[in-house]
Amino acid sequence: MTTPTPITVARGDGIGPEIMDATLQVLEAAGAQLDIDFIDIGEHVYNEGFSSGIKPEAWESLRRNKIFLKSPITTPRGKGVKSLNVTIRKTLSLFANVRPCVSYDPFIRTNHPHMDVVIIRENEEDLYAGIEHRQTDEVVQCLKLISRPGSERIIRYAFEYAKDRERKKVTCLTKDNIMKLTDGLFHRVFEEIAEEYPDIETEHLIVDIGMARIATQPDLFDVVVVPNLYGDIVSDVTAELTGSVGLGASANIGDNAAMFEAIHGSAPNIAGKDIANPSGLLLSGAKMLAHIQQGEVAERVHNAWLCTLEDGIHTVDMYNHLTSKKQVGTKEFTKAIIERLGRVPKKLKEVHYHVDHNPLLRYERKPRAKKDLMGVDVFVDEAKDSAEELARRLTRAENDVLKLIMITNRGIKVWPEGFPETFHTDHWRCRFMGSIDGNAIKHTAIVDLLNRIHAEGLDFIKIENLYHFDGEPGYSLGQGQ
Repeated sequence: MTTPTPITVARGDGIGPEIMDATLQVLEAAGAQLDIDFIDIGEHVYNEGFSSGIKPEAWESLRRNKIFLKSPITTPRGKGVKSLNVTIRKTLSLFANVRPCVSYDPFIRTNHPHMDVVIIRENEEDLYAGIEHRQTDEVVQCLKLISRPGSERIIRYAFEYAKDRERKKVTCLTKDNIMKLTDGLFHRVFEEIAEEYPDIETEHLIVDIGMARIATQPDLFDVVVVPNLYGDIVSDVTAELTGSVGLGASANIGDNAAMFEAIHGSAPNIAGKDIANPSGLLLSGAKMLAHIQQGEVAERVHNAWLCTLEDGIHTVDMYNHLTSKKQVGTKEFTKAIIERLGRVPKKLKEVHYHVDHNPLLRYERKPRAKKDLMGVDVFVDEAKDSAEELARRLTRAENDVLKLIMITNRGIKVWPEGFPETFHTDHWRCRFMGSIDGNAIKHTAIVDLLNRIHAEGLDFIKIENLYHFDGEPGYSLGQGQ
C-alpha cells in the first residue's frame, strides 16, 4: 500500500468549503493516499488582525508538507490588506502558474470546439511585486519589475513542459513595443532559450493582438508563456472560452513546493446554495495527484469527471438545454462523478496523466556587466510652475557635472520644445546628464544636485540613477526625445 502523502488543505471562503468537500470526497473514493492537514486562511483570519490572511502555524504546515490544495478565499477590500494568493506564491517561490484550458465540445457549449491551450504565467514579479507609492496630489506609481532570473525560469519551464508533453508550439506575449526594457527583457530571454529547443515552433506576439487572437482563434495556440499581469488576464479569458471559468484548474509550481487551486473566486453570493461547480478545484486536485506521483488515481478522477459531462449531468453554469440532460447541484454532481470512477469517456478524449519530473530550473548568474553612472532622473512635485518655469528653476540648480537636458510629464517630453496642447499633472521627471564626453560621474555629484534643487524650494520625491551596462543605456528615452 502506498504511504499517504502529507498535504495541506484550506477550505477557504464563500463556496470554498462546499467545493473542497466535494473534491476530497472524489479523491478519497478514487483511492488517493493523502495525509491531510487542514489550515484556516482567508477572510476570518484577515478579520482577526492578520493582514496577510494567514497565521504562523499555517505557514509551518505549508513549509512542512510543501503541497497545498486550496479553495478560493475572500480578500477584504481596504488599506493594509495583502493578497494571500500573491503572498503564498512569492513566499514559497512558486514561480510557474500552469493553467490548461480545454474545450469539452459538444457537451459544454463553446464557440471553439478544438481548443486545447496551456497558459504558463510567471508568478512572482511584474506589477504583482505590489510596490506602489503616492508621490504627489495627482499621481501614484506602481513599479513593474522584470528580472532575468524570473524570465529565464518561467520561459525554460514552458519549453520543458511543451517538450515533456509533446506539444509543438510555444508562444510568448509581451508589450515590448512600448515597455522596451522590462517586456523587452522577457522577449529577449524567450528568443535566447528558444534556440535550445529547435524541435518546438516558437512565435512572439504583442500582447493585445495575441489576446485578441486567443479570444477568436484559440486553436492556433498550444503553450503560451507570459509575464504575470498579462497571464492573469489571458488565462481567465481562455478559461471562459472553454464554456465556464468554473472549469479552470491551476497549478503553482516551484522548486520546493506546489499549490493547486481553481482559478475562480470565492463567489460568496452563491455560497451555501448547493449550486457551485467544483470542477476547477477537482481538476486541480487531479493535477496535484500527478505531481505527487499518484498519476493513476489522477486519471481515474479526471476520466470519471469527463464521463459525467458526457452523460449530460451538469451544474447550472454548464447547463445547456441542447446538450445537457440533467441540471444538478454540487452534491449530486459529486455523487455522479464518484459513481463513474473506473469508467473512461467514449466521445471526449481519455486522459492519460504525465507524471511530472519537476526539473530544477535554478538560475545561473551571468558575469556582471560594467556599470557606469551617467546621470539621474529627478522626479519633482510641482503644481504651480509651467514646464518652462520649472526648467528655469532646475537650470539654476545645475552643478559643474550634471546638466538638465529634458523634462517629461507622464512620460511625454514637455521641455525643451514642448507643445502647449500637452496636459500636465503635478508630477515631473527631470533628466540630468553628465558631461558630453561620455565619462562616468560620481554619486557625490547627484547628492550636490539634490541639495541645490532643495535650495530652489522644489520637492524632489524620487530619483532614478541612469547607468550604462557594458556601454548600453539602461534607461528609456522620453517619448518625443
